[in-house]
Amino acid sequence: MSGPHISPTIADLRAQVKDWRRQGLSVAMVPTMGALHEGHLSLMREALSRADRCIVSIFVNPAQFAPTEDLDKYPRQLERDIERLAEVGVQLAFTPTPAEIYPAGFATKVSVAGPSAGLETDFRPHFFEGVATVVTKLLLQAAPDCAVFGQKDYQQLCVVQQLCRDLDIPVEIIGAPTVRDEHGLAMSSRNAYLDEAQLTTARKLNVILRTASSAISRGADPEQEAAKAGQALLDAGFRSVDYVAARESGSLGPWQPSAEGRLLVAAWLGSTRLIDNVEIAAVA
Repeated sequence: MSGPHISPTIADLRAQVKDWRRQGLSVAMVPTMGALHEGHLSLMREALSRADRCIVSIFVNPAQFAPTEDLDKYPRQLERDIERLAEVGVQLAFTPTPAEIYPAGFATKVSVAGPSAGLETDFRPHFFEGVATVVTKLLLQAAPDCAVFGQKDYQQLCVVQQLCRDLDIPVEIIGAPTVRDEHGLAMSSRNAYLDEAQLTTARKLNVILRTASSAISRGADPEQEAAKAGQALLDAGFRSVDYVAARESGSLGPWQPSAEGRLLVAAWLGSTRLIDNVEIAAVA
């Protein structure tokens, strides 16, 4: 089993893509921060189903971490990640250093309004500017036909879709379904921080969300159900809840009963912050 070509520089990445284009091949991209799990691999399989070649970027982006956050302890396992890319059949791994992405003198930031308002921004005001900046760079560096992002990071997906629409970046942004373990817990690199007792608690998150979503879709008041879900998380053993909120699926504006929506959550379990979301069906 041959592994992917490894491109540590933008110049090498572009040379590989240019060669594929000469051959008339289509290209998909999956941006990641590494520590790859089955959720990531599902994005790559989706990418490979849509294009002849798949690029996976592995880059822990310092611009989206605040000084108090877990940049230094974020799991890094590049050798194992490359093995996993080979298992799926990914053709290229883009593995730049921070200096390659943000060279000396770098002074530009990309800010997206609209779907970035509230939710994550209320607690991590730096986050989406860091995401939007690095995603813009990655899409311009690789120039893929499409890029696949997971719906687990639902607000991020909406921000990236808005970014590409507004800046006329000719890349189709595809949202792939959240991959969950057998207990319903959304796959996340940060799950590695949880011990067995915490994992048992974490697996209640999706159940609580789905209970609230079902009640809302049957006509219950969304704010009341969100508050009940937040209290249920605390009762289940979560340390604190940043938000539980019902929003419209596309704009992330306030949810209306006639529209499909998302119930989104961010909650702390010990020192680990977990996020998730589930669909809210339009009220019949």
